[in-house]
Amino acid sequence: MTTATPTVGAGAQAAGKPTTTAGRVRNRLNSRTATLVSIVIALLWTIPTFGLFVSSFRPEADIKSTGWWTFFTNPEFTLENYQDVLFGSSSSSGQLASYFINSLAITIPSVLFPLAFASLAAYALAWINFRGRDWLYIAIFAMQIVPLQMALVPLLKFFSTGVTVAGVQLMPAWNLVDEQKFAQVWFAHTCFALPFAVFLLHNFVSQLPRDLMEAARVDGATHPKIFRTIVLPLITPALAAFGIFQFLWVWNDLLVALIFAGGGNETAPLTVRLAEMAGTRGNEWQRLTAGAFVSIVVPLVVFLSLQRFFVRGLLAGSVKG
Repeated sequence: MTTATPTVGAGAQAAGKPTTTAGRVRNRLNSRTATLVSIVIALLWTIPTFGLFVSSFRPEADIKSTGWWTFFTNPEFTLENYQDVLFGSSSSSGQLASYFINSLAITIPSVLFPLAFASLAAYALAWINFRGRDWLYIAIFAMQIVPLQMALVPLLKFFSTGVTVAGVQLMPAWNLVDEQKFAQVWFAHTCFALPFAVFLLHNFVSQLPRDLMEAARVDGATHPKIFRTIVLPLITPALAAFGIFQFLWVWNDLLVALIFAGGGNETAPLTVRLAEMAGTRGNEWQRLTAGAFVSIVVPLVVFLSLQRFFVRGLLAGSVKG
């Protein structure tokens, strides 16, 4: 009679010790030390934001004479800062209400357009066979290394003069004015976001079960139906992860909006107005803190509402099985 000799791996598994590198890293990240470090980092990250929030409600005299932590010994607060920043009629006030609307008008389409185009491209590159597919994907991936600043001047020239080849004008100048300039910002942000969006979504779409796709084709489903009824529901985590990244990037953007939308009241976003307030009225701390927190609220709400998809989306396509 032979007796089976347990292997080292089986003994380690029986003892509850991970045998893989990923398992060991996971155990270290779940240790008390890692938890304590995470709490310290969270506190260091949150305290300045909390101080900004408290300062935005303090009277002007208090915020200019004492630190925000003195609020707990002398709790005085007012909503006048927000009233002045959002709806003030004087030129020295923030008047951020209209700029807030402009930021929404810029950000929402600049998030939806890349999501729509990238999801379609990712599906085509993953599940539709055509000549040059792999080279096209490599080219899209390589475009991520191109700095955004290098494309600003050519893109601005494209908007202002159009496209002319050998003396033949293939596309006229856009010649947009006032609110029409939003289209230029949408176009720019969509172009800058597509390479990363296609790369991220392709990694997720390509890992969907092949049997699922083949079963849908056997049932007579076309590519549009497969994409709409099968792919889109399954890639929701990846869509949410990229949507958060893109929303935060566009909402906090100053350079692209300032170049392609201008600094006028009709099209300028919150970031442009906040930069003006910091540059010309840097001593108006009560307005700066209130204005800064107004700009923080929307991204914070978006992140908290979609955070359950965030990690799942970041890890989309990173492992098989």
